[in-house]
Amino acid sequence: MSWASSDGTRRSMVANRGRDTTPELAVRRLLHAAGLRYRVDYAPLGGRRRADIVFTRRRIAAFIDGCFWHGCPEHATAPKTNAGYWGPKLERNTVRDRETDASLLDAGWLVLRFWEHEPATAVADEILHVVGISSSGQ
Repeated sequence: MSWASSDGTRRSMVANRGRDTTPELAVRRLLHAAGLRYRVDYAPLGGRRRADIVFTRRRIAAFIDGCFWHGCPEHATAPKTNAGYWGPKLERNTVRDRETDASLLDAGWLVLRFWEHEPATAVADEILHVVGISSSGQ
């Protein structure tokens, strides 16, 4: 028996990407155009916890979190079907995000978190600012 409530749900969930999502690609395109080079889907501390965009020399890890999967305060929804499975799973995602942030901070990394609904230009501008490059490339 599958964890999914239907074949359609299962196909939809399996099709979700772990990397190279539309919001990630849009931000990466802007950062690259501004002259930045970075690692993609990289584990700053080794292990399984990976950041979406990583500047290894500057020790900056950026995450672009999906609203559903990571509990966006504006857009998160409670699953109606199979809530006994999905509720705890989504809560574990949020707890894991906080643990990842704490581990990175303890190791001297700067953690940047963004939501998938944020405009790519705003996310890229914030990353450029933190990295020390203005959005005009200066």
